[in-house]
Amino acid sequence: MKSKTKPIIIDGIDKKILRALTTDARTPILEIARHVGISGAAIHQRLRKLEKSKLISGSQFIIDPKVLGYSTMTFVGIYLEKAVNTEDVIRALKKIPEVLECHYTTGDWNIFIKMLAYNNNHLMQLLNTKIQTIVGVSRTESIISLDQQINRQIRI
Repeated sequence: MKSKTKPIIIDGIDKKILRALTTDARTPILEIARHVGISGAAIHQRLRKLEKSKLISGSQFIIDPKVLGYSTMTFVGIYLEKAVNTEDVIRALKKIPEVLECHYTTGDWNIFIKMLAYNNNHLMQLLNTKIQTIVGVSRTESIISLDQQINRQIRI
């Protein structure tokens, strides 16, 4: 079965705009316009087109969790008692602020999450009192990240 959505086609100007904004989302539109060689209004129109196509959405600041005291990044594979419990478990995981990402996966785990903890004791508390107590969770496996080596978006 073929996908009904076609990928968006972007030209060289769109790519230059996207590269500038993914490098620094606070780059002034007029600075991008001067670099690309078109008007600021044209940049705005292209950005609206890219937002409408859902290729881009909003902008965000990046918070450094280490500055807030989070020193332990952990990936947790979650085994479910039954796959039918998935939505209930995900709803419960959304209530845990330390859970940053949640993926429904193939392979050994049903769900794979990325989460932060202040330290190993905090991680153990989160696993024992927040995650493993969720109805439908059978067991978990944790992988602690020692250091993030690559952090990037898809290349344009």
